[in-house]
Amino acid sequence: MKVCIGSDHAGYALKEMAKKWLLDWGYEVDDVGAFSEASVDYPDFARKVATAVARGEYARGVLICGTGIGMSIAANKVRGVRAALCHDVFSAKATRQHNDSNVLTMGSRVIGAGVAQEVLRAWLSEEYEGGRHAPRLKKITALEDDMLTTKC
Repeated sequence: MKVCIGSDHAGYALKEMAKKWLLDWGYEVDDVGAFSEASVDYPDFARKVATAVARGEYARGVLICGTGIGMSIAANKVRGVRAALCHDVFSAKATRQHNDSNVLTMGSRVIGAGVAQEVLRAWLSEEYEGGRHAPRLKKITALEDDMLTTKC
């Protein structure tokens, strides 16, 4: 599985750890930055990862910032992306099973490395269940389609 990973300056250290874990687990990983702890704007990296996932270049994406919130908000602006902010294993599993999330966001100032590793592994190992969840995903897609043509 190909995974695209990105962070801002606050998430840089945890992103570097996550990248190593992914490689150790046998995933193909592309890192779109940030490449240091120098201040950068998280929407730039959310856009890179989210658009690559939405285009089908990667099966999944991982984004890390200070809280994970900004990355989640920005990534979810990209049509076809279902970014989920997770700081616990239960949520990571549930969002894959029920929401077919394709981007995971985490906050380096919220979650420790040990839990982040468990969350990432759980999120990657779960499959979408479909079934009763499929009509809900269709409604999300319809909402995205409607918003492209509707002025609020």
